[in-house]
Amino acid sequence: MKVYLTDEKELIMEPSIKWAANPNITVVVKAYGLKATVQVVDFQVFAAPRITLKPLVPSFPCFAKIFVSLMEKPHVDFGLKLLGADLMSIPGLYRFVQDIIKDQVASMYLWPKTHEVQILDPTKAMQRPVGILHVKVLRAVKLRKKDLLGASDPYVKLKLTESKLPSKKTTVKHKNLNPEWNQEFTMVIKDLESQVLELSVYDWEQIGKHDKMGMNVVPMKELTPDEPKVLTLTLLKSMDPNDVSNDKERGQIMVELTYKPFKEDDLPKDFQESGTVLKAPEGTPPGGGVLVVIVHEAQDVEGKHHTNPYARIIFRGEERKTKHIKKNRDPRWEEEFLFMLDEPPVNDRLHAEVLSTSSRIGLLHPKESLGYVDISLSDVVSNKRINEKFHLIDSKNGRIQIELEWREAS
Repeated sequence: MKVYLTDEKELIMEPSIKWAANPNITVVVKAYGLKATVQVVDFQVFAAPRITLKPLVPSFPCFAKIFVSLMEKPHVDFGLKLLGADLMSIPGLYRFVQDIIKDQVASMYLWPKTHEVQILDPTKAMQRPVGILHVKVLRAVKLRKKDLLGASDPYVKLKLTESKLPSKKTTVKHKNLNPEWNQEFTMVIKDLESQVLELSVYDWEQIGKHDKMGMNVVPMKELTPDEPKVLTLTLLKSMDPNDVSNDKERGQIMVELTYKPFKEDDLPKDFQESGTVLKAPEGTPPGGGVLVVIVHEAQDVEGKHHTNPYARIIFRGEERKTKHIKKNRDPRWEEEFLFMLDEPPVNDRLHAEVLSTSSRIGLLHPKESLGYVDISLSDVVSNKRINEKFHLIDSKNGRIQIELEWREAS
């Protein structure tokens, strides 16, 4: 394989591919009312593609598009058997078929023509957080009674669209149709134009599914920076404007929203090339900031009974988890978690653990730990950013790569 380095944000590779197999491929040909079955045998492909990954971006898998071209006409060889005889042995047919295949493929993919595959939206892949949303859930009024005996037990679930982080929840107010919460939450905004805050009110049940009492949304683009906005939202069954069920009274919810953007002066002009650490948003408590935890990957992790790894992060009692990856000793997650803090975590430790779970029925060990590490955060506060591979305790050779960043208030 040849690899080219250029001044552009791209990676160019030119592998030499040779693939040969004896597949069991049957082709049925119908023409003029007749049908013939042909078997494809001894299939071989020799090709020299140019694969370009660009643009390179900070979001996994680290490139937004794949461009594929062929640097020369490919060689495709195979046999066609009909009634036990090889049709390609007919004089002139072999070269005729070869030329047709080469010309057809070349017309589509021979350099400088390319086949483009989009992996990520390049504009969104380059995005970093633009600010923090402060949400204060005040109260709800005139909620509908859901329980047969007594009033409802409401709580509110909050989620930003396009965010992989789990929803945030208020406490449950038992037997109350006019609950007051006055609970505050913080959420990270990455795209002010497209992200929407979803607010859903549920009726808590000790057993069984929690019933949805109503919902509404607030587009982030409707918020004015640094200006608290108190909203009274009518609860709806769904956001479908044609849903006739929305005409029923479900009550209202009151919230206070404040969008605190990162200052332009604090954002590096080209963050993917810069080592600059972003500042916490204006309005963060003095001395406070944002702890950013990026779980990149793990290596050489292996369970005794199964290896379907995911990473679990615990900080000050708050737990975050990455996605599960099946049957992989070298999982790559590339997931980012943020913690809003009132003070620097100089005396804190971050617990990172790799676990494996299996859904196989009857397994004696459906969940097991593949190793853990406790990371002191004092160096993160003093150095602003660290990116290291940590050896996992209780693992023979396992390691986990975690990037930590402390963004302090300006």
